[in-house]
Amino acid sequence: MLRISWTERTSNETVLIEANSRRSLIKTIRKRQATFLGHVMRREKLEHLITTGKLDGKRGRGKQREKMMDGLKRWLGSGSSTETMTAMGHRELWRNMIADASKHCTG
Repeated sequence: MLRISWTERTSNETVLIEANSRRSLIKTIRKRQATFLGHVMRREKLEHLITTGKLDGKRGRGKQREKMMDGLKRWLGSGSSTETMTAMGHRELWRNMIADASKHCTG
């Protein structure tokens, strides 16, 4: 069992290496986001319009927030939004993309 005093200044990465463990929470979150987003995109209802940004309106001031699609595109290693959107429409292809990304990516 790995014991670390609370007064030690040890980084999370060092602790993970010593415990022979990897980060899995972020990978789980990304997989669930991708699964949910694929479900939403195949339905083509209100959620689809909101996610794709096809609703009219004004956005708030300040720095533009990162969209869920941008984060997933980066995680999946997808080149373009159209490639990602096309894959979401085909359930098997989308599942394979998620499986590949979760095997090869760390976070």
